[in-house]
Amino acid sequence: MRGSLQSYKKVSVDSGLAVASPHRIIQMLLAGALERLAQAKLAIEQGNIEMRGIFIGKAIGIVNGLNSSLNMEANEQVAGNLTQLYDFMLVRMSEANMNNDATAIDDVTGILKIIKEGWDAIPQDQHHLSSEQN
Repeated sequence: MRGSLQSYKKVSVDSGLAVASPHRIIQMLLAGALERLAQAKLAIEQGNIEMRGIFIGKAIGIVNGLNSSLNMEANEQVAGNLTQLYDFMLVRMSEANMNNDATAIDDVTGILKIIKEGWDAIPQDQHHLSSEQN
């Protein structure tokens, strides 16, 4: 049953990505990173080192993807600032994993929430512009 549910969720996400705008994909990635970090923090609290590593690894992969998708030519200053934030978050996530540090996860979560709030606040008619800038 669990395998079927996981397969269904994957098809649902894949279908959502197929029709999603670039703006929506970034929203989904940010939400996914936040979810993985929450799961990693729970794993730290439960003393589950294996799951902590898995979830932090997934969050690192998402943040790396967001960082590599930045369009440095569209708005160099914004993209440069985001690159610095993403680099900082990657370091903090690595520290969280190495040191079993929930505070480091909180630091990254706080930054990602601010980025997501800004991204979510972009008016609908500006989505094509925001996708070109990121």
